[in-house]
Amino acid sequence: MMQEKKTIGSLFDRIAASYDALNHILSLGIDRLWRRRAVKGMRATAAVLDVAVGTADLTLEMLKQRKAQRIVGIDLSEGMMAVGKEKAAKAFPEAEVEFRKASAFSIPFPDASFGAVTCAFGVRNFSDLDCGLEQMYRVLENGGELMILELSYPSSRFLAWWYDLYFSHILPRVGGCLSRDRAAYNYLNRSVKHFIWGEEMCQHLRNVGFSQVTFTPLTFGIATVYRAFK
Repeated sequence: MMQEKKTIGSLFDRIAASYDALNHILSLGIDRLWRRRAVKGMRATAAVLDVAVGTADLTLEMLKQRKAQRIVGIDLSEGMMAVGKEKAAKAFPEAEVEFRKASAFSIPFPDASFGAVTCAFGVRNFSDLDCGLEQMYRVLENGGELMILELSYPSSRFLAWWYDLYFSHILPRVGGCLSRDRAAYNYLNRSVKHFIWGEEMCQHLRNVGFSQVTFTPLTFGIATVYRAFK
């Protein structure tokens, strides 16, 4: 899986055209509610960096809730960003939104460039989690906010069993069939199954310097919102 993470941009390029539709179908639309709640808890600021911006759903939600005057999205998948750029131009033609191909391990902006940094469903794809978190910390202003939305596992054993069944068998088959790329959806299953969450994730945030670190499980723990400050 580490090798797949190193070529994550090309993986998402392959499924970019069908990603949004499949994402909403396979999550039964709950992913929209997760983003809405995650963004609602953010403070408004002048400039936001959206790491692993993908097709820009989180960026669009921040624009909708007027959380930023300017948003810069970075990602390794040009295919995903092309979809996001088109959506942003259509929904918010006057908004100041920029998309740039860049790695989370080498964010191409000076220290303290942003009042907030966000990442939705992206950190589990980092081949070096701490390096990515360190870069997010670096580009944040003092007092700046980090908000991460990521998939996790339910605390209930009963729910976890059904969740694992869904991710291990149903999602790869349906996602693979509709996108014609089952390998990509097999990876997505493993990326969730083998990633950390909850207090363990919070400790990584503290280790790189963040303070006031909290996490909030959503939908019985299927997703988690992490908040922290510099």
